[in-house]
Amino acid sequence: MPFTLDPGLRQYCTPRQLEVLTALETHGSERKAADALGVDNSLISQVKRAVLKKAASFGYAPDFDMVHPTPPGFHVKGASTLYDMQTGEARLQWLKTNADAHSQEEMMREAVDALCSEIKPAKPVKAPKASFDHLMSIYPVGDHHIGMLSWDEETSGSYDTSIAETLLISAMEYLVDAAPPSSTALILLMGDFLHYDSFESITPQSKHQLDADSRYPRLVRAAMRTVRTAISTALHKHALVRVIVEGGNHDPSSMVFLREALRCLYEQDPRVEIDPSPKLFHYYQFGSTLIGTHHGDKVKMDKLPLLMATDAPKEWGETKHRYIFTGHVHNDQVKDFNGARVESIRILPPADAWAYNMGYRTGRDMKRIEVHREFGEVARQLVTPEMIE
Repeated sequence: MPFTLDPGLRQYCTPRQLEVLTALETHGSERKAADALGVDNSLISQVKRAVLKKAASFGYAPDFDMVHPTPPGFHVKGASTLYDMQTGEARLQWLKTNADAHSQEEMMREAVDALCSEIKPAKPVKAPKASFDHLMSIYPVGDHHIGMLSWDEETSGSYDTSIAETLLISAMEYLVDAAPPSSTALILLMGDFLHYDSFESITPQSKHQLDADSRYPRLVRAAMRTVRTAISTALHKHALVRVIVEGGNHDPSSMVFLREALRCLYEQDPRVEIDPSPKLFHYYQFGSTLIGTHHGDKVKMDKLPLLMATDAPKEWGETKHRYIFTGHVHNDQVKDFNGARVESIRILPPADAWAYNMGYRTGRDMKRIEVHREFGEVARQLVTPEMIE
């Protein structure tokens, strides 16, 4: 039976898929279409199945009486159709939809671009008079969980949105004040910077109920203030400040907004670089040192060095010292693997009720790590909550 390209399918095709299906319609058979395109017969049928499957996931499958596509940002989770027993015609149909993650991220980016068009760039901070070009100061910020609520009578310490903001700013000021005037500062937000990701105080994937302190808009404001203050603090000591924002399992969507908002805020400041990549793995080269980051919830520590070599082969080949930092587990773990050292870092917040009742009793601190352009890590310093409260 000759293939006719349904006009409604076109919006679900990539340019290459559209070319293949147009050839199939023109030549009338998969074999002739494959010969015309110079490809294997199987590719034609694979493309056809892929397009039909994608269209169906968005509510469009005329052969099955699905002719009402979902709105942008949603996909079909399930469908039920009631047929007339005598005529076989569809009488009623119910479509169950879910928000589509990829489309949601695209819409978020569009929203951020629109909002940032009216954001006034941050005022530049006067550069330090002198800096050491051979040194870089790394400021890893562990899972800070802004918006978490912890009651000291129930856990190991009190914590709320105000405490979270004050604690991180104070720790950053302490570490920057004691740092050498290194030319570069690398601020690493290691994910789970916010405790929850929406107006519901639950984890996005597992839907676990969380101990929440505040309303979501207040979390967003606190996060923006805290990061901007941290960047401003670093700019007083370092000539260049680079920021990497990792998404965590608590805040994957919020970190998209935070990253893009920071990019817009500092796009006219030559002394601030915001890594724009939405990937879950980031890399930065400083001389003979390569720094990698990942939240730590997707890939185990022993797999990260090979991923670094695969993702950044040029930088891997040009460096001798390689360090990968992760968060997620809230405690210090350092493991040397062939080619790279992987380190998970402690956090400043106390445990919430769930973690405390599960028996977690990790220490609390924040570190500054000094890296030499030629020799790799040469020093580090830490600060604990007790030192700055």
